[in-house]
Amino acid sequence: MRLNRFLRPIMATLALAVAGPAFADEPAPAAAAPVPVSPPPPLILAISVDQFSADLFAQYREHFSGGLARLLTGAVFPSGFQSHAATETCPGHSTILTGTRPARSGIVANWWFDPKLTRADKRVYCSEDESDPASTSEKPVVSARHLKVPTLGDRLKALDPKSRNVAVSAKDRGAVMMGGHAIDAAYWWNGAAFETFKGRKASLAAQTQNARIAALTAKGDGDLPVPAWCAVHDRAIPVGARTVGTYRFAVPAGQATAWGRTPRMDAATADLAIALADELKLGRDASPDVLSVSLSVTDFVGHAYGTEGVEMCIQLAQLDQTLGRLFAALDERGIDYAAALTADHGGIDAPERLNEQGYPAAERISEELDVDAVGEAVSRYTGIKAASGPLLFGGGGSGDIYVSDKLGLADRARVIEGAVAHLGRRAQVADVMTAEEVAALPMPTGSPQDWTIRQRVRASFLKGVSGDVIVMLKRGVVAANTKGGSITTHGSPWDYDRRVPILFWRKGMTGLEQPAPVETVDIAPTLAALLRLTIAPGEFDGRCLDIDGGEGSTCPTAR
Repeated sequence: MRLNRFLRPIMATLALAVAGPAFADEPAPAAAAPVPVSPPPPLILAISVDQFSADLFAQYREHFSGGLARLLTGAVFPSGFQSHAATETCPGHSTILTGTRPARSGIVANWWFDPKLTRADKRVYCSEDESDPASTSEKPVVSARHLKVPTLGDRLKALDPKSRNVAVSAKDRGAVMMGGHAIDAAYWWNGAAFETFKGRKASLAAQTQNARIAALTAKGDGDLPVPAWCAVHDRAIPVGARTVGTYRFAVPAGQATAWGRTPRMDAATADLAIALADELKLGRDASPDVLSVSLSVTDFVGHAYGTEGVEMCIQLAQLDQTLGRLFAALDERGIDYAAALTADHGGIDAPERLNEQGYPAAERISEELDVDAVGEAVSRYTGIKAASGPLLFGGGGSGDIYVSDKLGLADRARVIEGAVAHLGRRAQVADVMTAEEVAALPMPTGSPQDWTIRQRVRASFLKGVSGDVIVMLKRGVVAANTKGGSITTHGSPWDYDRRVPILFWRKGMTGLEQPAPVETVDIAPTLAALLRLTIAPGEFDGRCLDIDGGEGSTCPTAR
């Protein structure tokens, strides 16, 4: 994949910033070198578990006996933070291997709006090339063009073209945001098979995996096993016209899309990762490689069934087994790898079950906060209407609201003022602010658990891409419409969406558990230090975490 025009100068700067041999076994001078506990790993295995909150990790960690149990013997940071307010898949994934927050990476949401677009919906998807006439916000031509910073894999390939950068996920945005621009192989699930970038042909490994999946989905499958420790969660809960809490993931024959939203999809993603490791011989020479694996099903289950039913319990048991198989496969091949696992965001359960379980204040978002309803109210208040199309654009509820480009400056200012006044009076709104107010804030520093709502918003705000008005809902208000099949969601500035586990593991390392708050933007500098990369100051928003539980350090020493 060719580097786009913005990435070329970044890569040139990076190459100049590297002092001495890029991957030497001996440390560089003491002022800038790590104090290593072992040589650099030939393979970085970076794993994101979509919607794996710190709450779920804490709730289930005692039951893990597979891959997650292995990670628990390494460096455990149970209070990691996706520190920004835009706790969605694309922004969260973009932090993990870039080491930068969305305000800097450019990935401020899954979708944002550009009122100047000729498209009727005005929506831009985070990992699309909307300049391609074939691309739409729902069926995008997948691209990393909106990612403004390099990933760890990009950095490695800029230093050594022989390094390989591979990414797999059920979601294209999961693969692209962890892989970046210079990706040797990237695959995501399209509802029927794994596909790759436009203009590329699927490799033999991907074709073989797709044929295997086709055979599995053609015959369907029965219930997945329910571990004994899941029994407490096995209880029906009515949610709108549906009932959740007892599903065991049986899939009728011929339903590939439904099959792909069960724990089997994570297993298939891991199997493809193993096949690509073999095909591209990852971790088997002097040029270090990155294998990014984004496992999406925890998110699918969370949205469709909530976080506290038997469905999530089954999913986490299956996830643990899947990770165990992935690690075992790399072990069997004799690959020395360093693994890092985190999540792109957390989540919260459905209000109906929360109401029964100690959270009576949890509720669904009011229809009065729908963006069209807000636009109509503001139009009545100001007397202003757009010459064509709606007055306001946005996803509705929490997040960014955009004003039509059909207005003059004076009317535009009045509409923004009216929207802020109207939203500020809504009972479910915690805070509402203008783009100018957010842009004027300094970038937050210090512990992310102590940031104000506006500081959290600032960390995922980019002027010209983020909305003209930003609204944040109160804690426990769930912006999900059960008519669409999603009974709960994420995307809030609250810690149930921001807090995620961060775990590192490498064979032979001395483990540790550190409860102090850290950030997902700390992962990339931590892995860069393991690889002995010397990165120019200011390249990361995060910091290196010393993941050696003994006297040694895996981070560069200070002067």
